[in-house]
Amino acid sequence: MPMTGQERPGPAAWLPRGASVDALRMAARACQGCELHLPAPGSLSGPTQTVFSKGNPAARVVFVGEQPGDMEDRAGVPFVGPAGQLFDRAMAEAGIDPKQCYVTNSVKHFRFLQDRPGGRRIHKTPEAVHIEACKPWLRAELAIVDPEVIVALGATAGRALVGTQFRVTRDRGQVMLWPPGDGVGGDPSRRRAVSLVATSHPSAVLRADNQEVAFGELVSDLRLVARLLG
Repeated sequence: MPMTGQERPGPAAWLPRGASVDALRMAARACQGCELHLPAPGSLSGPTQTVFSKGNPAARVVFVGEQPGDMEDRAGVPFVGPAGQLFDRAMAEAGIDPKQCYVTNSVKHFRFLQDRPGGRRIHKTPEAVHIEACKPWLRAELAIVDPEVIVALGATAGRALVGTQFRVTRDRGQVMLWPPGDGVGGDPSRRRAVSLVATSHPSAVLRADNQEVAFGELVSDLRLVARLLG
């Protein structure tokens, strides 16, 4: 049975203050802020693992995706499946060095449906409660990395960073400012706004009717990011 709001305590009890990215990654493994740390209802494949982030913790640009997929959950690393491979190719075409990037997700566990034991685990979009439960982890990451540019990959990332008013079809390819005026990660001393660019999630490109056009639009948005980085 899914947790109720009262049973979703959020990550406060597990989130360390003033920690490094590596310390956050270790602490997140124990987080029970929502039900996604438990086995999925009706699934016999066991609980998923926390998939935190990869990349340079001193990066100038942070890419924020949605949630790990099946392959990411198995590997424990974000963006290693087909969408991750497409993402790497798009960054190469845009002239962005992956070694100079930090990559994370809005939600740190794979949410899925499974119709039979051993069956394929089918992606299920995180709900607002899951985005909110993981948001303190994301804000803590951003406070530590302190990037010049943040890239929201898809609707879930946009809503985690901007709010429920975000629409990827309307807001993609524009330069916005982030964060809101209440600071980042609970640190009111850090109020420097950084550039935020939204684009499609690479998995949406794979699902597009015209993948060539969708891929070109993704690369175009990433070239805007490259120009911001100079």
